[in-house]
Amino acid sequence: MAEMAEDDEARRHRLKMEKRKAVQDAEVAGKTIARKGLLMVHTGAGKGKSTAAFGLALRALGHGWKIGVVQFGKGQWRTGERDMLEKLGDVSWHTLGEGFTWETQDRARDEASARRAWDKARELMDDPEVRLLVLDELNISLRYEHLPLDEVLSALAARREDLNVVVTGRNAKPELIAAADLVTEMTLVKHHFAAGVKAQQGIEF
Repeated sequence: MAEMAEDDEARRHRLKMEKRKAVQDAEVAGKTIARKGLLMVHTGAGKGKSTAAFGLALRALGHGWKIGVVQFGKGQWRTGERDMLEKLGDVSWHTLGEGFTWETQDRARDEASARRAWDKARELMDDPEVRLLVLDELNISLRYEHLPLDEVLSALAARREDLNVVVTGRNAKPELIAAADLVTEMTLVKHHFAAGVKAQQGIEF
């Protein structure tokens, strides 16, 4: 009896998976665009937005892509992801921020820093060899209006067809979300910082 019940369960499972496979195959068959440069946005209050972008960069490097990284707002400290990605492949990395806006306390300086970073981003967007461009914390520059939103959206919309762009940072503008092909929101459930744990090498940087 136990063997019959097991056979019955295995049969039901197989039939269920056959139906699921048919649905999945039909969905995949309905996709007709073989390749498209994507605009991806990582936002939300949770940890991991930049980390996910650098994970994508690692994947792209594995396929021999040239990667561009421009960091807005973040200071000049060296990070583990930068050191490793530059060792692994063709990475053009530019950390052009001067620290978080509450540290600089100088709007004109923040705007000038954001402009330098955006100019470098435009330069990398025009480089035909760059296949993936990470604009780390650009959302923060847009949130505080250090850059004109319309200018950024226009440039992103006019990018090369084969250029993939990832924008990270909290509080992504609704207009950017609307323009994006993929949006992921990192949800904060629990963070060790709230329990008094400082930023740690190998975890935060």
